[in-house]
Parts: sequence; structure tokens; C-alpha cells
Amino acid sequence: MISARNLWDRLSLYLPVFLMGLLAMATYWLVRSTPPPDQPQATLAPRHEPDYFMRKFAVRTYDASGQLKSEVSGGEARHFPDTDTLEIDQVHIRSFSPQGQLTVATAQRAIANGDGSEVQLMGNAQVVREPVQGINGQTQPGVSFASEFLHAFMNTERVKSHKPVTLTRGNDRFTADSLDYDNLDRVMLLNGRVRGQLVPTRTP
Repeated sequence: MISARNLWDRLSLYLPVFLMGLLAMATYWLVRSTPPPDQPQATLAPRHEPDYFMRKFAVRTYDASGQLKSEVSGGEARHFPDTDTLEIDQVHIRSFSPQGQLTVATAQRAIANGDGSEVQLMGNAQVVREPVQGINGQTQPGVSFASEFLHAFMNTERVKSHKPVTLTRGNDRFTADSLDYDNLDRVMLLNGRVRGQLVPTRTP
């Protein structure tokens, strides 16, 4: 007969194997019972929706010396974070060059980039640059642009349009199918059906 001591000795030899098997079964059950990890959600493309708006507003910016650099006002403005643009209804923009020269832009609607250096004017768009005194002391006539679309580059004093445009400089008047005007280089490109009316300057 097998004594109790011998039986215990034999069982103790298989005890580690039994415990390992029990641990394996418990691990398998735990893995099967644990819910699967959350799948990473696909990154949603940003939607073109405004994150804030302003009504009957006026925003002014100043240079380092405290002089007024620009002023933008309108009936309503909506900011779109996906493109960092500002859509403005009934826009009115006043911009001053470093020399203090004033340029005014108006339109039924406008789209401006984040820093306001580019403005697309749509619907009865107009950009007017006031007369300025030249280096020789003579007054340079003012310049105005009128079109259904004008793209104004405020920092480089450039105006472009791919639609019919009317340009007035003093008493002179030009019309064209498109325009690229660079005020700093004094270069004007008129394309398409170009017509001009030049009024001679009268000397006293």
C-alpha cells in the first residue's frame, strides 16, 4: 500500500505542472474576456465652418510707432479656421503706406487672408489711392480701380483682376478685360479689349 506520505510526494511532483496549466487557462480566459482596444478613429478633415463671427465691427492695426496702419470694417465677418481666412460683407478697408499714403477698398463682399496682406474684393469692388506728393514736389494724381473682382495686395501695393476693369488716373480713364497694376514699380498691364482716354494737362 502507498502511504499518505508517498502519495503526497508523488502529487507534489505534478503540482507545478498543474499550477502552470491552471495559470495558462486563466490567462486564456482573461484574454478572451477582455474587450478589444478601441480602434484609432480616422482623423476627420476640417470642415469649412466659421469658428467666430462679428457684426457691425471695426478692427484697427498699428505699426511699432503707434501709427494707424489699417482699418477694416463691415456689416458682418466670419472667420474660417481651416483656411485662416475672413469673409466680410459690406467691407470697407483703409490702409496706410509707410509714407502715410491712404488706399481705400470697398466691395459687397471680401475674403482676406490671416494677416490682411491680401484681400479679394467681389461685387461692386473699388480700390482708390489718394493723390500723393512726389519726390520732385509735384502732386501725383490719385488712382482708382473698379470691377466686379479685384485682388488687392496691400503690402506690395499691387492690384490684379481677371475680369473687366476700369482704371482712372487723374482725368485719364482706361478700360480692359484684365489688369495687373504694380504701384511700386509704376507698371500697369492691361489685357484684352483695351480702351483709353487721355486728357492733356493744362498749363497755366
